[in-house]
Amino acid sequence: MSRALLVVDVQNDFTEGGALGVTGGSALARRITAFLGRHADEYDLIVASRDWHHGDDDNGGHFAGPEGPDYETTWPVHCVAGSPGAEYHPDLDTEPVDVHVYKGQGTPDYSAFQARTEEGRTLPDVLAEHRVVTIDIVGIATDHCVRATALDARAAGFDVAVYDDLVTGVDPGRSARALEEIRTVGGHVDHSDMDEGLANPGGAVL
Repeated sequence: MSRALLVVDVQNDFTEGGALGVTGGSALARRITAFLGRHADEYDLIVASRDWHHGDDDNGGHFAGPEGPDYETTWPVHCVAGSPGAEYHPDLDTEPVDVHVYKGQGTPDYSAFQARTEEGRTLPDVLAEHRVVTIDIVGIATDHCVRATALDARAAGFDVAVYDDLVTGVDPGRSARALEEIRTVGGHVDHSDMDEGLANPGGAVL
């Protein structure tokens, strides 16, 4: 009966200055690192996911064509495998991460449950090997990959919690709806203890 932490897509292209930079992404990387400093030893497994797209095709229509992106189902080129944009944000401490998984290799993936290790193991396989029953989720973006990952985790029967202060989204309204959708399917939306003792509670200042 194990507990896992899933860190979703804290990558350069999803933080300020990246191809699809989300406001607050860099601060979030530091905040997740601080959370890991306090809590990493409470998890039996820590997994980090990354978009890891092909650079020579449209990844199943995920990358926009000449008509340009609609920012709902088609996107600018981002997180191309091996590129600086696909790397973890430098302020995210990946030392505690046990398993790294990669998604979107030629396909328009959002959920980390579609990801695989370098050896080809799926995320569900990894979780099963470690007998995980509970998953806490943090990362980017609340209204896209965090949402998809949490919904897939619930559909697979896991007890799921998303920390609302350890995620950040593209659109505030859509992000709020995503969290409510997670609640609707039986997931939990919790708040971490990262504001305790901070000079500016509520701000992503770490």
